[in-house]
Amino acid sequence: MRPTLHFTANTGWINDPHGITFRNGRYEAFYQYVPGSTAWAPGCHWGHASGPDLLSLAEGPIALAPGDGDGGIWTGCIVMTEDPADTVAFYTATSEPNFAIGRVRAAYPLDEGWTHWRKGEVVVEAPPGVDLTSFRDPVVRREGEGWRMFLGGEHREGIAMALSWTSPDLRTWTYDGVTLERSRDETDPVWMGALWECPQFVTIDGVEVMVSSVWDDDVLHYAGYATGTYADGRFAAGSWGRLTYGEGYYAPSLFIDAEGMPCLVFWIRGISDEAAGWAGAHSVPFRLSVPDGRPDGALIATPHPDVDAHRGPLAADGAVDGLAADIVWDGADGELTVVSAAEVIVSVTRIPDAVVVRIGDATSTVPAAGTVRVILDGPVLELASDAGLYAAAIAPRGADLRVTASAGELAVYPLTAGRSDR
Repeated sequence: MRPTLHFTANTGWINDPHGITFRNGRYEAFYQYVPGSTAWAPGCHWGHASGPDLLSLAEGPIALAPGDGDGGIWTGCIVMTEDPADTVAFYTATSEPNFAIGRVRAAYPLDEGWTHWRKGEVVVEAPPGVDLTSFRDPVVRREGEGWRMFLGGEHREGIAMALSWTSPDLRTWTYDGVTLERSRDETDPVWMGALWECPQFVTIDGVEVMVSSVWDDDVLHYAGYATGTYADGRFAAGSWGRLTYGEGYYAPSLFIDAEGMPCLVFWIRGISDEAAGWAGAHSVPFRLSVPDGRPDGALIATPHPDVDAHRGPLAADGAVDGLAADIVWDGADGELTVVSAAEVIVSVTRIPDAVVVRIGDATSTVPAAGTVRVILDGPVLELASDAGLYAAAIAPRGADLRVTASAGELAVYPLTAGRSDR
């Protein structure tokens, strides 16, 4: 079963989204891709898709493939300047046997559609004198008159690091030290692992934020973040937090949407159809906010308005034709139930400061605050509230959904591939 609105490759394995860019009225989205396989392999490619929004992406040709000195093309970013001719992709070039230590290589588009790319030079390597066991995932942002690149590194002593380089022209890069670091032994108020994959820094509501994947000893955990202050390449954390729960979300990718707002898209694990030859899905987009505007404030992710634009008319009786729905539940207690073909496929029960999500015989307790938003799309479930995000695989057996709640206010909207722009 394939979702309708969540991006999947026609065939093959996908994981990390990256390089998401809005230009010329469309989104360009890139991602780690292993063609011809439903399992990850180190010889990753960069896949490419494009569409009017991130729920309407059409898969295009492979953008970058191994070869020319690259064993694998891993996660990176795209930088588009005021002059479109200066667009650059920066990716992690890996080689076996030690693919944990990558190099940053540049690539340049050969056509207006960003379909074909020319590989360029290696611009950054692991800094000498820093005892790293992992090094990858460049992310670049404008800083003053120049640019700053951040990469994730794991120090041999179990210290997660965000290291940075500066450049005046996106061509020459100078190492500038450690922007932020934290030991895997620190657990209060949240554990952040030994490596931050794709450490991304952004200003949200006047607060500096770092968001990343939490990795440790080849285990992918969840998305975490820090809020704080930033100056001269150094980030001072005022608070640490966990953004996602469960085993679904990983690899958050920061992008700026059509309205200039900071957003994230995630890879959702566990979504696949082996018989059809594909594995991996990307989440709906989320807008980010730090409502209190304080360096110790919480980061909140809210489903993007583009999700609302795919809503059909309100289903007054909670019944939806098809398997895609956007559910808004304001219940402070009680239970929300989703049925397909007379079978409960998911239930969500409110308890103090959390919800209990039951899918089949499995239960997950997820922090929750205020309104709970549940997005269903075939085999995909996403749940969002001001306390965090949760995603999981589900298995509806019918061709429609019926949603009920034992308490509170409930609104159920069908989701469709076409936009309503309501």
